[in-house]
Amino acid sequence: MGKVVVEQIVSADGYAEDAEGGIGFFGNAKSVNEVDAAQLRMLSKASAIVFGGKTYRMFAAYWPSADPAVEPVAAPIRDLPKFVVSSTLEAAPWGPNDAAQILRGDAVSAVRALREQFSGSLVVWGSLTLTDALFSAGEVDTLRLRVLPVLLGGGRSFAPPNLGLRPLTLTSAETFPGNLFVLEYNCVR
Repeated sequence: MGKVVVEQIVSADGYAEDAEGGIGFFGNAKSVNEVDAAQLRMLSKASAIVFGGKTYRMFAAYWPSADPAVEPVAAPIRDLPKFVVSSTLEAAPWGPNDAAQILRGDAVSAVRALREQFSGSLVVWGSLTLTDALFSAGEVDTLRLRVLPVLLGGGRSFAPPNLGLRPLTLTSAETFPGNLFVLEYNCVR
């Protein structure tokens, strides 16, 4: 059975979006791509990528044409099966010759079905509405936080409101140039 890996890029004070719902603060940390080696290790264990609709649109606008010579993670992102949990998308093209499969209905049930289908990790990036549902249902096995050296002072946390206490076990902590670090936790069930 596959594992669900949620990765969020967050500010040092724990926000995944600024107060206006944007992610412009990602651009303030020039070292975001310094973690490519860690990303490639994570993706080498992945069987598929799962998105919510908003994150899918952001990824689909950039990654299908990204050059793997410049963005090393572009190749595994291109090659892995992609799924979008959405009730509004009519189609989910991924470049000129590929598409993500749209999953309708209950998000948690859809991801549970993918867990049965794939033996490797299901990587979920961003997708805060989707990850809220997965955290609330106890369906997240691993949480990876790419922590940027910026403070926002407000915004949207990567964890759903009213989640309650959820113990985590730190499994790794890596530092990268530009004061960026990646924390990885196992979610205790």
